[in-house]
Amino acid sequence: MRGLKRIIATVGVMLTALAAAAAAEMDMNEYLFGHVLDSYEWHITKVNGHDVSIALPVIVHSSETGWHCFSSRHLEDGAVWEGFRIAEDGRWDGKVVETLSDGTVARPLDISITKTVLGLMISSALVLVLILCTARWYKRHDACKESPKGFAGLMEMLITMVEDDIIKECIGKDYRRYSPYLLTAFFFIFINNILGIIPIFPGGANVTGNISITLVLALCTFLAVNLFGNKEYYRDIFWPEVPTWLKVPVPLMPLIEIVGVFTKPFSLMVRLFANILAGHIMILGVIAVIFLTVELGPALNGGLSVVAVLFGVFMDLLECLVAFLQAYVFTMLSSVFIGLSRQEPEGN
Repeated sequence: MRGLKRIIATVGVMLTALAAAAAAEMDMNEYLFGHVLDSYEWHITKVNGHDVSIALPVIVHSSETGWHCFSSRHLEDGAVWEGFRIAEDGRWDGKVVETLSDGTVARPLDISITKTVLGLMISSALVLVLILCTARWYKRHDACKESPKGFAGLMEMLITMVEDDIIKECIGKDYRRYSPYLLTAFFFIFINNILGIIPIFPGGANVTGNISITLVLALCTFLAVNLFGNKEYYRDIFWPEVPTWLKVPVPLMPLIEIVGVFTKPFSLMVRLFANILAGHIMILGVIAVIFLTVELGPALNGGLSVVAVLFGVFMDLLECLVAFLQAYVFTMLSSVFIGLSRQEPEGN
């Protein structure tokens, strides 16, 4: 028991020292936004004061010297490599910029594999593996005679729930045309949300908390709604069933309907982005309490650290629920919007 107490006391002293050191040099802006914003490296941890990170490939095209491909390790600590550097302020803060021959600073064509891009590749590969493993079970078994168990059974439950309770109910008889996209969107968002909560590699990338990703997802729903909408859908937009004076000579209702065509995908984009980003910042803010209260003394810091850890665990569990709900809500609203574009005339 004495040996155990000594170990616990030693660990406590070490943690307090580490927390004090972290608090002394902690920049909250760098701490928060360094985790949720994109970067050219994947930071993992610190060992003996040294950052442990994965350097990612920088792929840029200069208007003067053409294509360049090199490791982001060359751009650390404000270094310049082949005329490129990472801007530390201004409109291109955190992005690769180039100093041209005339001395001006410009932004090159940048298709680098950043942290968000790598996270996107990992999650996409994971979704593909999950679906193919499930399909493999059905290929090797007769589903009419044998029920899937384990992982295949879990996937069947999720797929059946999404298709029967969301897609089929919201779209109607033509639902099978849209099931592949909507199921893919559900699992893609869900997997990315879960990976974003995991603090260690390959988790931690803020993919669905990046507005560029949610923009593309919302654009896919926008195209599915408006490219495959039937004539009833467009009639309700340009000639809705309202009093004529609301349509001519001033097309008031058609204008409102046209605005609605764009606000629906916009709401999808912002809802997913804002909820996931806010969740990540809240968890990071709770954990930061451990380091920010070091100077208040061991008693207060210890008490607040216990509260922060417990609340952090609660927030993580809550974020797991939010991860599922946001995937569910995005799929449901996309299905509703698609269903509205496939309405049949009354009497059919």
